[in-house]
Amino acid sequence: MSAARELPAWRSALFVPAHVEKFVAKAHTRGADAIILDLEDSVPLAEKASARAAVAGAAATVAGHGLDVLVRINRPWRLAVRDLEDSVCAAVHTIAVPKVASADHIAFIAEIIDEIEVDQGLAPGHTRLLALIEGVDGLAQMDAIARASGRLIGLFLGAEDFSAEVGMQPTAETLFAPNQQLVFAARRAGILPLGFVGSIADYSDLDAFRARIHQARQLGFTGALGIHPNQIAIMNEAFLPSAEEVAHAQGLLAAYEQGLAEGRGAVSYQGKMIDAPVVARAREVLRKAAPRG
Repeated sequence: MSAARELPAWRSALFVPAHVEKFVAKAHTRGADAIILDLEDSVPLAEKASARAAVAGAAATVAGHGLDVLVRINRPWRLAVRDLEDSVCAAVHTIAVPKVASADHIAFIAEIIDEIEVDQGLAPGHTRLLALIEGVDGLAQMDAIARASGRLIGLFLGAEDFSAEVGMQPTAETLFAPNQQLVFAARRAGILPLGFVGSIADYSDLDAFRARIHQARQLGFTGALGIHPNQIAIMNEAFLPSAEEVAHAQGLLAAYEQGLAEGRGAVSYQGKMIDAPVVARAREVLRKAAPRG
């Protein structure tokens, strides 16, 4: 596993078109932990330049309400470089990089950010990266991608693009294996696995969406991205430990610490054996439940 790095506690992140001022103005009211200002899919080609020019102001607006701001850039390299030049700034926490196919892809983006941070007078490493895996090459290279840069904080599978490249339907059955592989790769690298098994575009059936998000937590995902405000409350609730889970984790850790004080490495708690892996899960529960600034 890579060296430990500070990771955000994002249960939910909402895509907002960077060029639509009314959506940006309301973004902080949607309840998401983070807002993704989009320069890619939700922005027509004719609007790319104006969306790019709007990023700095939009990011400052959203960040001013205490939210983390991400920017999803475009994949064609000429557009990507222009996007980075206008997006790397004090108010932007993370760049979401689409269609990542290799570790070199992330390394190249990170090198450009190195230069821009110097120009902007930002602290080295200020800008983080989120890799969007949207093709079979990226899936095959996820372990290398996850370790490609100390800036990288998470992985996300873009179900629609991935399914289109593979030639399959974006269903729970077809997407289960690649999403599980993503969780494993992220955990091996010590970064965030974000997402759920299913299409991000399908938000009309909220009961079905709730079931997918609960499954995502069971699979080890720590949060997810959404395209509609109605998805946010569901993600926030599902990825936040319940009061019962918190109480159980606290009791478990207290019993474990008492055992250590008595010279025992494994103890029994509520009829189950408690050892280091179980303790690690309990500590993660409490980390997720910690108050958010």
